Amino acid sequence: MSKIEKALSRSLSERHLALVPTGGPAAKASERRDLVAAPSELEARARSSAAIALMREPKVRGRNELAEARIIFPEMGESPTVKAFREIRTKILQKTAGNNCVVMITAVRGQSGTTFVALNLSAAFAFDVGKTALLIDCNLRNPRLHRLFTGEEMVGLTDYLENPELDLAEIIHAVGIERLRVIPAGGRRETPAEYFTSIKMKRLLDDIRGRYPERFIILDSPPMTESADTQILSDLCDYVVLVVPYGEVTRSQIDACVKGIDRNKLLGVVFNNEPQFPKFGRKR
Repeated sequence: MSKIEKALSRSLSERHLALVPTGGPAAKASERRDLVAAPSELEARARSSAAIALMREPKVRGRNELAEARIIFPEMGESPTVKAFREIRTKILQKTAGNNCVVMITAVRGQSGTTFVALNLSAAFAFDVGKTALLIDCNLRNPRLHRLFTGEEMVGLTDYLENPELDLAEIIHAVGIERLRVIPAGGRRETPAEYFTSIKMKRLLDDIRGRYPERFIILDSPPMTESADTQILSDLCDYVVLVVPYGEVTRSQIDACVKGIDRNKLLGVVFNNEPQFPKFGRKR
């Protein structure tokens, strides 16, 4: 069992991924949405279901390629890693009463495995044939999701926020995983905080959420202790998951981060370490 498997198993068995009690503003909003679906919402869901059915991958990644990229896939079955991410997904669905939402993944410090958690949580949502996931790279100073693409440079978040002529569809890219799409960070910028305070960033998230009712939006965000962007992003999201590098930070550092997150948005804490992804389906 790898370190991430052990850490996630331990965090789940010991209830380290503890959901805050219901009753916060975001939870109440989701409960209200779930009571009665308006005709417009039903129509939107129908359109979304049709759109999901039409989603096609130019090239689907094989098992070995996914394992190499440390991305979970359904054929891993009851692997502890898959089970852990499925349980996190289930907790989010329970919290939102099945409605889509924006979840920010952040960490106490850098090199905590934030991208690993964000990517695999997105993959876990994409396991469900009735749902889709959109992963957005919001770590503009140290982006990592562009590594999923090879060859040409992909337009992304900063390009969209800068260029009013750019259509949203142009920055959403397939990555060879069914029902999973990614918005890379785009061109590197020196003052990313200005993007996240932009009304256009809020409109972007609202537009995606409204246009695709079955799409769950995951934000791969900077560490809380290294960037003010995270605090700004937390105001734009519905929920937050905090990644903690197991055994590498102090309790006071964790407490400081937890206090910096709206208690009504904090879904829980995932203890992580340098993940050693298990090898699946490789020929000797």
